[in-house]
Amino acid sequence: MAFVIAVDGPAASGKGTIAGRLAALYDYPLLDTGLLYRAVGVGVLAGPGDLDDPIAAEAVARTLDLSDLDRAEVRTRAAGEAASRVAVHPGVRAALFDLQRDFAKRQPGSVLDGRDIGTVIAPHAPAKLYVTARPEVRAERRWKQLVGQGEAVDFEDILADIHKRDARDGGRKDAPMTQAPDAVLLDTSEMTIEQAFDAARRIVEDARARHRL
Repeated sequence: MAFVIAVDGPAASGKGTIAGRLAALYDYPLLDTGLLYRAVGVGVLAGPGDLDDPIAAEAVARTLDLSDLDRAEVRTRAAGEAASRVAVHPGVRAALFDLQRDFAKRQPGSVLDGRDIGTVIAPHAPAKLYVTARPEVRAERRWKQLVGQGEAVDFEDILADIHKRDARDGGRKDAPMTQAPDAVLLDTSEMTIEQAFDAARRIVEDARARHRL
């Protein structure tokens, strides 16, 4: 069985950076599943569709290609908000399900970063992490990231977005964001990225040792 590393958690928790470093460490392919939903949202906004229209959103999701994830516009604040809105549609999630499941079958392993990897996409993943941090910490990280990208944003607006996205992602009926029972909680609120990555690496190494038994 492929050794899947599932990295779940809310926005700006550090999970994306951690997932990327784990992928580099083990030389595994990486899929940031949040970019899939961002790309769907961007695709809906680019056409006549409405983000709250499940039919329009699903139509975009069914034509999505992994190359769409490389576009700069999928990493903007607007794309993040759009992603959270289209992700509530069961049809969108169903359209992207097989793509994610197929990625998780890659040998000898893979890293998937998202919100429902350990619970829905790869429930049997040998290594599961749930990466989180306090909302204020995550808002500050996202604010700095967006300012660094040249976006003019207000911290309080970002904090409000974080609370809103947490509520939407955790409250949706289909595949809500939640910690898998067997996932290891990693709170990065008081950690540097180096400390967070080292903690994640040790969690994965423990899982690799068990996987070899």
